[in-house]
Amino acid sequence: MNAVAEALRPYTEGFAALTSAHADKAPWLINLRRDAFAHFTAQGFPGEREEDWKYTSLRPLEKRRFVSTQSIPEQIQPALLEPVLLCEQPAYKLIFINGRYAPALSDAVDGVSGLRITELSTSLKHDARSLQPWLTPETIWKRDSFTALNTAFLQDGVLIECDADVHLELPLQLIFVSHQQPQPGACYPRILLKLGARSQATVIETYYGLVGSANFTASVTQVLLDDSASLEHMHIHRESPGDFHVSRVAIDLQRASSYTSHTFNLGGLWIRTDLQARLQAPQARTVFNGLYTVNGRQHVDNHTCIEHLSPETRSDELYHGIIGGHAHAVFNGKVIVAKHAVKTDAAQSNNNLLLSRGAEIDTKPELEIYADDVQCSHGATIGQLDKQALFYLRSRGIDEQSARDMLMEAFAYRLIERIAAPELRAYAARQVNQVLPGMTAVMEQS
Repeated sequence: MNAVAEALRPYTEGFAALTSAHADKAPWLINLRRDAFAHFTAQGFPGEREEDWKYTSLRPLEKRRFVSTQSIPEQIQPALLEPVLLCEQPAYKLIFINGRYAPALSDAVDGVSGLRITELSTSLKHDARSLQPWLTPETIWKRDSFTALNTAFLQDGVLIECDADVHLELPLQLIFVSHQQPQPGACYPRILLKLGARSQATVIETYYGLVGSANFTASVTQVLLDDSASLEHMHIHRESPGDFHVSRVAIDLQRASSYTSHTFNLGGLWIRTDLQARLQAPQARTVFNGLYTVNGRQHVDNHTCIEHLSPETRSDELYHGIIGGHAHAVFNGKVIVAKHAVKTDAAQSNNNLLLSRGAEIDTKPELEIYADDVQCSHGATIGQLDKQALFYLRSRGIDEQSARDMLMEAFAYRLIERIAAPELRAYAARQVNQVLPGMTAVMEQS
């Protein structure tokens, strides 16, 4: 057996078990899974010769054997979730353990007019045809083997639908918990989110690894925003030091709709996050904010792509990275302005702080402009803590470690300040504060 076949063998065995266990599903769903898995096995894992994977090796993932999660895991104590719960304000929460929905830990979201929340496991069992328009277009997964893998193993997740003119007063928090298992497991959550015209919502998508977990998550989130809809979408990645995660987020925006993303990569051994927004009608607007903090031997890769496909669209993107120890971070941000997308306004910036000699960052901002009469800018910086600022703080009686912490917090808080809602700002600050103190310990490691 060659190396490629050996790397794919756990997924082949898992897919055979899934197909056998769900032989009674709708024929279109069975065919969809088979087609997606055939595409995944034909393409395999991306190689470093592919431009989008030039700086991220998949060998650490290929060397590990993950068992596909088929059954619902044991329940966990609610207190274990407190570090990542949104406690700054009331919220609806849905909890998933190793990719499977945990109703005993979740809230029943009832009585909200115009809002429908359905677990995918329920839809696949009783109303699979309603999901068909979301999943059958091969363009969703044909360009990416990990999206195809998620489609092939589709079992659980959530479908969120807001009718027109619905303004959700409370945020929705989706918490995906990576829990230690006898064998490291693989899970494939799917989040489908549609906002009707002029509707507004806040969704917090949290991935949290409990102590000892070493699992693999391949998640896919699809967002559809109708005319003048508005979504604030926060991603929190606080997985354990042994967890792997490949995350895909695809957003389609219609006329005058608005999408704001806040991505915080604060944990995990090997993390890859891809965000792709398609601004398909005039006056659509998107904001991408991102912060990644890595140390030790962690690896994090953020790829973003914003496609301006219509005139008078806007995008604003700012990512900050703090890298210590022997960690490796990658940022690739691409902005595409189509031929007829005149009067596009696009700005992109990536700033990085290296804390040690062994830390590494590969940053690649890109602009592809095929139209005239546009305003586009991009840039990247890489640096260390300002020695003059350190000296200034030390001269005021502040010890060296506290001075370093203050400068790192100021660097990180530039992203947090871009969050409009005070409660969400406080929540993001709490998540970052639980991670930043550990960065100082690896600061001078070479």
